[in-house]
Amino acid sequence: MEISENIRAVKAKIATAAIDAERDPAGVSLLAVSKTIPENKILEALGAGHNAFGENRVQEAERKWPALREAAASVELHLIGALQTNKTRAAVALFDVIETLDRLKLAQALAKEMDHLDRRVPCFIQINTGEEPQKAGILPTEADFFIDQCLNDLNLPITGLMCIPPADEEPSLHFALLRKIAARNGVPFLSMGMSADYEIAVAFGATHVRVGRAIFGGRIT
Repeated sequence: MEISENIRAVKAKIATAAIDAERDPAGVSLLAVSKTIPENKILEALGAGHNAFGENRVQEAERKWPALREAAASVELHLIGALQTNKTRAAVALFDVIETLDRLKLAQALAKEMDHLDRRVPCFIQINTGEEPQKAGILPTEADFFIDQCLNDLNLPITGLMCIPPADEEPSLHFALLRKIAARNGVPFLSMGMSADYEIAVAFGATHVRVGRAIFGGRIT
């Protein structure tokens, strides 16, 4: 199946899930996860008219995307992988959205680099909804305070929340929790749902879904 057909199929499923949830399908953005995907396959997606992508690593994105952006009229590039503080300047310069803000030290570094570069990059706060010790993210009980810190103390443009549910738990419980945290804090965007569960995420209010395998096939290492 060609990448263009895969994109159409995923978008059709998003539309169906949105309509079933009495939502406007236009309110859901599909991020094609292009980590480890070679440029020729990304060019196929761009050629099919898709322009929203997610990358996991700053260095890989720095290598691939400057040239790829020249092949498309507009691209929205999201950082969806962990961000080290020593990569914040490069991330602020390259990405259009940073989805993995997960600790105060990183928030402070991002605020500093946005001031330095005079570039305000929308940020999503990663919430560790499963409270997994091995996983990054702000604990749900600390989310309200952290959101307030980022918005009011650091003046960061916090526009969304994101989560990655535990692999062995029902994702809808985590999507519902993320939606609840966002609603009480007035945060408009929710990045949740991947290839295995994006339709469920749409039903629970996802505004961004992160889909790689269903578009590009198995990961290339």
